[in-house]
Amino acid sequence: MKLYDYFRSSAAYRVRIALNLKGLAYERHEVHLVRDGGEHLTPTYRAINPQARVPALELDDGTILTQSPAILEWIEENYPEPPLLPADPILRARVRAVAAIVACDIHPVNNLAVLKYLRGQLGHDQETVDGWYRHWIEEGFLAIENLVEGGPFCFGDRPGLADVALVPQVYNARRFNVPLDPFPNIARIDAACAAVKTFADAGPEARHPTK
Repeated sequence: MKLYDYFRSSAAYRVRIALNLKGLAYERHEVHLVRDGGEHLTPTYRAINPQARVPALELDDGTILTQSPAILEWIEENYPEPPLLPADPILRARVRAVAAIVACDIHPVNNLAVLKYLRGQLGHDQETVDGWYRHWIEEGFLAIENLVEGGPFCFGDRPGLADVALVPQVYNARRFNVPLDPFPNIARIDAACAAVKTFADAGPEARHPTK
């Protein structure tokens, strides 16, 4: 498998964590979202992913999968061990809900394309854009803080889909100076995940990118 990736993309970060948790080998191909105006916008990459976003996962037969939630579902369905979702259907729904708060509510409004639009077409200064970013993380984290259950992970004693989604968003929160003191459960879960090698190996600092 080949992962079209960018070290700071939280969507790609999710996929890296999941691949690591499943013990799956993959070749990493970096698509730099900033250099030369953004390598994701080139015709070469658009031929791989017409949406011009990362991640994209190329399977061994050449099939291309896009959108991190769809990729994560494919990984779980084809490589069910260790599971990212619990067996109980109610708990599965709760895990998916936390993952969706990150992937469907926080991340889309803070995507690079949105931030560029705020600065460019709408003319907002960087301070305003950073405030926007922090606001939506804090809104989402307020909900997640009260939805996660006993630990050390989001839902129990092993990491799953909710942790896969949450950890990259905590990384983003720290980058944008979002205080984590109001979110002790989230901070605790992030610390537990940081102690797991598969999470650490997926982190942006472990990617050794050309910045």
